[in-house]
Amino acid sequence: MKDGLKICTIGGGSSYTPELMNGFIKRYDRLPVKEIWLVDVERGREKLETVGALAQRMWDASGHDVKVHLTLDRREALKDADFVTTQFRVGLLEARIKDERIPFSYGMLGQETNGAGGMFKALRTIPVILDIVEEMKELCPNAFLVSFTNPSGMVTESVIRYGGWNRCIGLCNVPIGAMLREPELIGKTLDDLVYRFAGIDHFHWHRVFDGATGEEVTMQIIDKMLDPNEDAGIPANIHDIPFYREQLEHLKMIPCGYHRYYYLQTDMLEDGIKDFNGKGCRAEQVKEVEDQLFELYRDPNLAEMPELLSKRGGAHYSDVACESIAAIYNNSNTHIVCSTLNNGAIPDLPADAVVQVSSYVGGDGAKPVAFGPMEPSARGYLQLMWNMQRLVEEAAVTGSYGALLEAVALNPQTPSGSVAKRVVDELLIAHEPYLPQFANKIAELKTAGVTIKDDVARKLCEQGL
Repeated sequence: MKDGLKICTIGGGSSYTPELMNGFIKRYDRLPVKEIWLVDVERGREKLETVGALAQRMWDASGHDVKVHLTLDRREALKDADFVTTQFRVGLLEARIKDERIPFSYGMLGQETNGAGGMFKALRTIPVILDIVEEMKELCPNAFLVSFTNPSGMVTESVIRYGGWNRCIGLCNVPIGAMLREPELIGKTLDDLVYRFAGIDHFHWHRVFDGATGEEVTMQIIDKMLDPNEDAGIPANIHDIPFYREQLEHLKMIPCGYHRYYYLQTDMLEDGIKDFNGKGCRAEQVKEVEDQLFELYRDPNLAEMPELLSKRGGAHYSDVACESIAAIYNNSNTHIVCSTLNNGAIPDLPADAVVQVSSYVGGDGAKPVAFGPMEPSARGYLQLMWNMQRLVEEAAVTGSYGALLEAVALNPQTPSGSVAKRVVDELLIAHEPYLPQFANKIAELKTAGVTIKDDVARKLCEQGL
């Protein structure tokens, strides 16, 4: 590959950008970046300028000659890029607030990537990522797309299935968080252990083995995870309600933190509604942290990633994103958990499904590691969730209201019936500017007099946010 890499980051005004810069700076000896292009939309201009200035100060302080470019012109940023990273949120945090508050107002889970909120994030995001892919085909046909945009699994599957772009991997910080925290629970280091992950994004499990002896140590880790005196490293956005010991002993796999929304559904819903009625939904809490972060970012003397960013959620983002890019650039075949084509790694799903699995990432992308068949409960849940996601992807691409209702009927977090349909209809109206594929249905709903129940979500819409 050529020296002097051009990196294009779409959603460059994100509060995560300093962590991404930190990851590139730490890996400069393996990843000779020359220019970084941060691109955003007009509504994100101020944040782009703020975080872009901090990004340049970070590079200047590092001593490396790297230029950070800021632009609202995506095509300019994409032209001749070697790697394209995505971290954008269509509709910004206000859209996430609506995704969470509208379901909660009907006693249903409101969450960024699970339930109705996750489905609508996909509906808004997939058409945009497919537009990006078409521009990449023209402007940087040899680039790799490294996507951190949620819902990562559905976004990655749409890029491959509908966009026909195989030079793509989807990433999530949850697996790396587990691998960084769990070894010390049993007195080991990550180098001592072999991890095997399998599932789909935010719905995966893993097993762990001693690298020297081959002995499985999964249950040892589970024992420590369930010890109330231990810090099991739960992601910041998930309530720490312990799993049932007997269930995990039978499962013999470690579920990811998001499985709490399924294995402990009523408990997690109760906690979520309590927050909704008190300190606000998670999106509103994140917005407060983000406002504080950008106040810090505006300090012209700040030239490093602030500690407060760890409270934003998404910790270790740069570890997985930048390590993946370094692995591709150096053809190092590094073990990375990512969303990629199944190709038989999980025989319970089709070969062309996009799954989140342990993979070896090198110059030609991700090569998934075989995990083998799941036991009945995991197999049933996994097949249901993957098929639900396929319907959401279809709805995002075609604008099919029928496919969307079918997805709602399958999703365990959206009990089918008139209440779920009402939530879907309100979310369609709330996100009208970002759902042109549903324009006719939205017009029909508005003519029928459908309005938004939640005061906060309704006011955001009235403000054009």
